[in-house]
Amino acid sequence: MRVVMFGYQTWGHRTLRALLDSEHDVVMVVTHPRSEHAYEKIWSDSVADLAEEHGVPVLIRNRPDDEELFSALEEAAPDIIVANNWRTWIPPRIFNLPRHGTLNVHDSLLPAYAGFSPLIWALINGEREVGVTAHLMDEELDAGDIVVQRAVPVGPKDTATDLFHKTVDLIAPVTTGALDLIASGRTDFTQQDRSRASFFHKRSAEDIRIDWHWPAEDLERLVRAQSAPYPSAFTYHKGKRLEILAAVVSEGRYGGTPGRVFYREGNGVVIVAGADARTGRNHGLAITRIRTQDGEEMPATDYFRSMGGYLTSRP
Repeated sequence: MRVVMFGYQTWGHRTLRALLDSEHDVVMVVTHPRSEHAYEKIWSDSVADLAEEHGVPVLIRNRPDDEELFSALEEAAPDIIVANNWRTWIPPRIFNLPRHGTLNVHDSLLPAYAGFSPLIWALINGEREVGVTAHLMDEELDAGDIVVQRAVPVGPKDTATDLFHKTVDLIAPVTTGALDLIASGRTDFTQQDRSRASFFHKRSAEDIRIDWHWPAEDLERLVRAQSAPYPSAFTYHKGKRLEILAAVVSEGRYGGTPGRVFYREGNGVVIVAGADARTGRNHGLAITRIRTQDGEEMPATDYFRSMGGYLTSRP
């Protein structure tokens, strides 16, 4: 089939690589301009550079809503559009233009975790599986019929970075597998159960601010979800920002006020956590490694020389 690819960052790069290695003909690529947004500078392999290396025409757009782009698509005459990590709305006159419509490749197990940063949100929420879904695009975001879906397990110590590497390797087989089914004439794909749908927004600084009223189990997953190269989860100590690089749920149960710097346990320093911490039934978050406001990394036991005082959400 003749394919136009809409994509951005490493997800789009892997999709384009899979298409270039397939029997299909990539006739044009549309991608976003480079961005300084913290999350868009991560996994930033260039779709434009890869396309140009293979002599594929490239258009750079923030939004695909202009007449020049539409005319270029009509001239390219694709049989299908394939999209992955396209960051803005694609209008119906574009996604319906090819005879097979548009195949969107999304890094979640739809209908759950539509929208943005699905791996991070899924890890924070304690999901046991993540994955990649190829679905046909319709007017509702990430809601069209599922063509191919593949899952991988979330391990007890997996970080968001680990899950990225697990799922990015699924992009090629999911994309080419879906295209093979569509090219074969199949149209009886799986409708999404919209009662199970969830939609998530982009991550921002507010989303990585630690709230010590969360249970320690949730905070431990937040720290893993904000693993390097993502911005680290942070709190404040004595008015200065403190990034939490590594932590575990404490073995013991600790009562008191959320945020209290309480006790040395193993290689960590336990912080009281949980909205009902006063009951003494909660585990705490045992911080093992931190980064100071000055950028110095060290074991938490070196930083917290004495117990007492509080970690807070704001200075």
